[in-house]
Amino acid sequence: MSTVINDTKKQQTGSVSCPVCFHHCELKEGQRGRCLARVCRDGKSRCDNYGLLSSLALDPIEKKPLARFFPGSRILSVGSYGCNLHCPFCQNHEISHPADLNSLKEQCRYVSPEELCALAEEYVPRGNIGVAFTYNEPLVGYEYVLDCAELLHARGLKTVLVTAGLADKTVAEALRGKIDAMNIDLKSFREGFYTDLVRGDLETVKQFIRTAAEYAHVELTKLIIPGENDSAEEMEEMADWIASLPGGSDIPLHVSRFFPRYRMTDRPPTDTDLVYRLADTARKKLRYVYTGNC
Repeated sequence: MSTVINDTKKQQTGSVSCPVCFHHCELKEGQRGRCLARVCRDGKSRCDNYGLLSSLALDPIEKKPLARFFPGSRILSVGSYGCNLHCPFCQNHEISHPADLNSLKEQCRYVSPEELCALAEEYVPRGNIGVAFTYNEPLVGYEYVLDCAELLHARGLKTVLVTAGLADKTVAEALRGKIDAMNIDLKSFREGFYTDLVRGDLETVKQFIRTAAEYAHVELTKLIIPGENDSAEEMEEMADWIASLPGGSDIPLHVSRFFPRYRMTDRPPTDTDLVYRLADTARKKLRYVYTGNC
């Protein structure tokens, strides 16, 4: 059902270049990518976590967070395993980069796209508007997202993504017309933060956001980490750039407070006054700025 992005075969090494994200992992037969969710099988990068759900909950839409997309509604939220980033402050590291992947996979429940859509319909009387793919990075298993989105739309239900936006431009385009809303992490506006701290790529995220803003309702989140991405200058640059996108100053920004997690317990929670000050800085350019975890 879903659009499949073609791999690039490396004739000399016998490997394939995974097309899904900026890493473009070189995978030999049976080898797993950095994200843990893709495996080379039969000479192609395959989605190993297709339909394997580690998490499922009916959440308020505001928890995604989406403040201006059907506020007051609920959405069936699902997650699998795997992520193409390695954030030392990850709140869901148990499923994003599990210490024992095989054990986690055994605990996952397989839910077909048809079953997930039927479950989403069951929750409509409780305020459900569709399905949100969240908790881990959903785009490392984009095929499942697209297959579900097609069925959800046929039932008049919405498809939401909560993503770090580190997908290749071909994946961003494949989502066009399939995704109704996204919350995208814009973790920093400094390339060094992405390359040194989370093993990502800022330009890939910016391109993904630009493309997504053309066809979906987009809201952005920035987690403020003390000593890492908490300067007023960075927030000013970020707000200027957001205002230049399709949708411009009407794109909502969530400025969120950091708490020590996972491998980043060497600093205190972000001072709430700093979060509020940075939110005020963003409001000079953006109409809708929200604070979280304060």
